[in-house]
Amino acid sequence: MAQQSENQAKAGAMIIPVTPFEQNCTLIWCTATQKAVVIDPGGDVPKIQAAIKQANVTVEKIWLTHGHIDHVGGAADLRDALKVEIEGPHVADKFLLDNVVTSGERFGMTGVRNFAPDRWLEEGNQVSIGELTFDILHCPGHSPGSVVFFNHEMRFAHVGDVLFNGSVGRTDLPGGDHATLISSIKTKLLPLGDDVGFICGHGPGSRIGHERMTNPFLTGEM
Repeated sequence: MAQQSENQAKAGAMIIPVTPFEQNCTLIWCTATQKAVVIDPGGDVPKIQAAIKQANVTVEKIWLTHGHIDHVGGAADLRDALKVEIEGPHVADKFLLDNVVTSGERFGMTGVRNFAPDRWLEEGNQVSIGELTFDILHCPGHSPGSVVFFNHEMRFAHVGDVLFNGSVGRTDLPGGDHATLISSIKTKLLPLGDDVGFICGHGPGSRIGHERMTNPFLTGEM
């Protein structure tokens, strides 16, 4: 338990629900340096900026789990406001980032912009903020370019819309495929270990072990 408490103290996190989709924009920071990252700024940029100020941290990066409008709608504006770089998702989601405006029109979201990240992410890459380092797992299925951020030391992951508490990501959007998604979860996420906790793109987080045993899409998977 002492080790767990020590690990938890190395990072802070704040979830900022944004857009009508109630997407979990997430602010994560290294407590040793107060350097932070915003994951999936889907919109409501002033709300995100207020949370950054409240946490009293310095954001140095924006990370994207995938290219859907509710996760990226505010990315270009926040990048300009904070003068930071965007990392992610995988290049397979380029078609989504090239069509943010069109997607926004479909869902009544105005003021969004098409953009490209400063760095596409691939399986095996690493990203860091302060003293925290995260491994990149490419987990297609919800979208072709979905990625997961995993910190081995803290036993923590941000999984975007790949896996949810009691469910999995929808696969009826362009580029989605249910069999591919389930394969990503079984081959990439479940092997991380039952003790790994995660934040997801919508709703409450969970632990890998809890989902392995209770998630109707995964129950009993070893």
